[in-house]
Amino acid sequence: MSERPNILLVIVDDMGVHQLGSYGNRFFETPNLDRLAAEGVRFTSAYTASPICSPARAALYAGIHPARWHLTNYILGTVPDNPRLLPPPWRPYLPVEADTLGDVFKAAGYATGHFGKWHLAHDYKYHPGRPTDPESQGFDEVVVTHKPPADADPEGDPHHVEQLASAAIRFMGQPRAEPFLCVVAHNALHRPELAPAALVKKYAEKAGANTDVNRPVLAAMAELMDRSVGRMLEHLRVSGQERKTLVVFTTDHGAFGRSATRKPLRGAKADVYEGGVRVPLIYRWPGRLMPGERAGPVIGTDLFPTLLDFCGVRIPAKLDGLSLKAALEVPQHPVPARNEFCWQYPHYHHLGLAPSGAIRAGNWKLIEWFERTIGDVNDGPPMSSTTWNRIPPSPATWRNSNRCCAELARRLQECRHGVGAQEMTSNLHYNPADLPHVAPPPPGDLANPFAK
Repeated sequence: MSERPNILLVIVDDMGVHQLGSYGNRFFETPNLDRLAAEGVRFTSAYTASPICSPARAALYAGIHPARWHLTNYILGTVPDNPRLLPPPWRPYLPVEADTLGDVFKAAGYATGHFGKWHLAHDYKYHPGRPTDPESQGFDEVVVTHKPPADADPEGDPHHVEQLASAAIRFMGQPRAEPFLCVVAHNALHRPELAPAALVKKYAEKAGANTDVNRPVLAAMAELMDRSVGRMLEHLRVSGQERKTLVVFTTDHGAFGRSATRKPLRGAKADVYEGGVRVPLIYRWPGRLMPGERAGPVIGTDLFPTLLDFCGVRIPAKLDGLSLKAALEVPQHPVPARNEFCWQYPHYHHLGLAPSGAIRAGNWKLIEWFERTIGDVNDGPPMSSTTWNRIPPSPATWRNSNRCCAELARRLQECRHGVGAQEMTSNLHYNPADLPHVAPPPPGDLANPFAK
């Protein structure tokens, strides 16, 4: 390839595949992202590496399973007062020695910019150039934003959506000889759910607004985020950079709020059901990528090697992700084959169901509930397996559900060992007669209105 592309990577917080028109939603209005999907490649079975923010972002930025870093919870995660199981001594930051997108692209001669949510440092107290903040990971131009307080003015860009789009446009519009890597990491659609009254009213008057999955204020936030993407795409078009820029859109994990109406994807953020780990993933590069769908399963760790491959940058040997370049360029080319994906969440989360792990192998998925396999809870099966293929898989060991579950459990254990995942341990001081073992929300966060 004679010319290396610019990269525009847009990451949205707390957005599931059911919240985009291009993925079948008829209530939310996301015309710019729908057009991006129509002009690009849309993956129908894309997964995050974690149902929680910080580890999911670490996987996107470094191409390595977050369990290898022992970064398995959001920063700064909370712990119950009376947990049945004890979480492992996890690492609450991405180490500076990790090779990130910023590091590698900067070393390759790219101008690098990161605008928005970081959530990979020791805390939220950003300081320019501080170890574990974006500048220490190869990003030269940086704007760090955080979620707003619950009483922020909904009419005044509380989630910094327009601010981030403007910062990215200024960065992409600078005259320079070298290509750029521009990462826009939105705080939206994370709570608090705030949007202008007129836009909320528009959605409140639409059919279907009375279901929690179609909350009007959340749909309004999604439209504002979509408009900001439209501004950036229009800048690329007007400035003549559209055909020189690979645009990628994805989210960190599934949406907030479990809902019985969100089918067929059960679950949400903070759990390992499909609704918690399935995400939208769109690539567009006019003239280079043939538009269409790709059905094979892919995961967040694939982003890092894919972008490096497109830009002719050497791909580090020790990555968990695989390049999707061939499958993106040739519709008939299959996505990289692999035996399984596994997830590890050895923590209690104030929004989640329970500490758990999971594996997808072929058309099968198994979830392990750690309180039942490590603790002494016997209120249900310790493992639950499912398939979304009407035709049973061919291996004889999977024709019987019990044998299938045992085989998946063995492979999940092997996968955990392979990535160096930490395990929970029994709490010898646990008192079953004491308060429920529920993790509190982080300081300043809202209670979960969908806990039940």
